[in-house]
Amino acid sequence: MSSETTTLISLKEAMKRVDHKLQGLEAQFKEMDFTKDSLTWRFEQHSKALASQAAQDELWKAVLAPKFTSMELNILYSYVTEVLICLHTRVLDKLPDLVRGLPTLASILRRKVKNQRVGVVWESVLEECGLQEGDITALCTFFIAHGHRAEYYGAKVRQMYIRDVTFLITNMVKNQALQDGLLKAVHIIEKGKAVRALEEQKSSLKELLPSVRNQF
Repeated sequence: MSSETTTLISLKEAMKRVDHKLQGLEAQFKEMDFTKDSLTWRFEQHSKALASQAAQDELWKAVLAPKFTSMELNILYSYVTEVLICLHTRVLDKLPDLVRGLPTLASILRRKVKNQRVGVVWESVLEECGLQEGDITALCTFFIAHGHRAEYYGAKVRQMYIRDVTFLITNMVKNQALQDGLLKAVHIIEKGKAVRALEEQKSSLKELLPSVRNQF
């Protein structure tokens, strides 16, 4: 075997060893990339969980911070209660076949995650009301925090005690998420009252018109 042939064989073997090493390094780099991606994903999830917990803690502090009088608290609690009932009712109106399976708003909040149909209807109801998930979190937190000692006041009683509940909220509630949720709750209920009043007025006019015509 000539020296040139021997050299060529040696070079081929060397190239094979280099290729083998390169393949091994490539596999190691792929594994490292996968590990890095996995750790990055875990870190992001952990950061989100911490941020969510921090936001929830901040919300609880905000709910308990304002020094409402018992009357002010009862009025805000009443608006929150009516909005939560309204949301529950609207969802059931759109899902009449699931009425028995969704007896409370809490049951809807649980089911919407796993049941796509409930989730879609829930999102549509929120959109109709101009609400977002953050508003619901704030309102539910308020309801849970004060439900054990607050009393429900009807619309007439609320109007007797406080004329401008919006001013009360903006003046007393400093947390933006909670303030937004409460303001939207008041808006939804007051808007609903105005719509009902208009419908009742139209109904009264219809009843009145025949009797007026009969006089001529």
